Amino acid sequence: MTTPAADGFRMPAEWAPHERTWMAWPGPNATFGAEGGEALERARRAWAAVARAVRGYEPVTVVAGTGQGGGARRLLGPDVEVVERPLDDAWMRDIGPTFLTDGNGRLAAADWVFNGWGGQEWARWERDAGAGAYVAGLAGARTYRSSLVNEGGGLHVDGEGTVLLTETVQLDPGRNPGRTRAEVEAEIHAYLGTTKAIWLPRGLTADYGQFGTRGHVDIVAAFARPGVVVAHTQPDPAHPDHEVCKEIAGLLRSSTDARGRRLEVVEVPAPTVVEVDGEPVDYSYINHYLCNGGVVLCAFGDPRDEQAAGIFRRLFPERTVTPADARTIFAAGGGIHCITQQQPKVGTV
Repeated sequence: MTTPAADGFRMPAEWAPHERTWMAWPGPNATFGAEGGEALERARRAWAAVARAVRGYEPVTVVAGTGQGGGARRLLGPDVEVVERPLDDAWMRDIGPTFLTDGNGRLAAADWVFNGWGGQEWARWERDAGAGAYVAGLAGARTYRSSLVNEGGGLHVDGEGTVLLTETVQLDPGRNPGRTRAEVEAEIHAYLGTTKAIWLPRGLTADYGQFGTRGHVDIVAAFARPGVVVAHTQPDPAHPDHEVCKEIAGLLRSSTDARGRRLEVVEVPAPTVVEVDGEPVDYSYINHYLCNGGVVLCAFGDPRDEQAAGIFRRLFPERTVTPADARTIFAAGGGIHCITQQQPKVGTV
């Protein structure tokens, strides 16, 4: 059996041109509560706001649970496409495919094994486990099924051979028991077309709570362009993430990418709010989404929102920065990057 890399495919960087963005629609479950409940309606409004923000830059397709398409269309508006299939949850970054191109007009997709973020007790994934192949099929992508348990939030690429990973996700006994780091890395490279992995030791502290992912990289660090990484930093020395972020930033600064460049690290301070209703939160501006001509940036009604927006405007002067309130999304366990998945234009790498 061949692999995407062997067939000439690789994952483009997120800033490469997109054909469209894929999202999933919140439905009744352990995360959002029952149909008709306030929590579910609040989540749907938050997801819809992100979809409309992205739609200002590129086409958006939302996958809604069976029978939920009509309600989704009412909130999303007429210019967002809605399709229906059975779903368990609404995190398209994690349940959807990782799209690949070969630069010659062909589209492919890595379809990872999804098991509810390492078999979390509260999670259900029988339906979501098939979402990657379903979306890839709608997109007309050649699908490669990996044996690796993985999620899109657990990786970030520069499009030039480098991938960011976290040990607590990729080597999680609940995800890939018995696999060595070398084995996991080899599978990642074979399916993403990368050649250099930069391993971070862990994610943010609150991401290890009941509804966390156990360390997704996309709230900690992300490539802004080849050789440049944005990294979450916690200025408060009393916060448990203060030392975590120092370690990660130091590791990144001492790393080189697949082309031998020493990484430049742009630190983005965490929001000032670190707790909501007595529970710690992992609010992070790193969990942004790049779309055609735009940056959809997490906002938290926080004094540091404008500071973060300024950093991203300087990093992406050719793009418009659009803040979107992400508090409801983070309350459910993720952020804007977690609910979006890019489909690159073919002919791009």
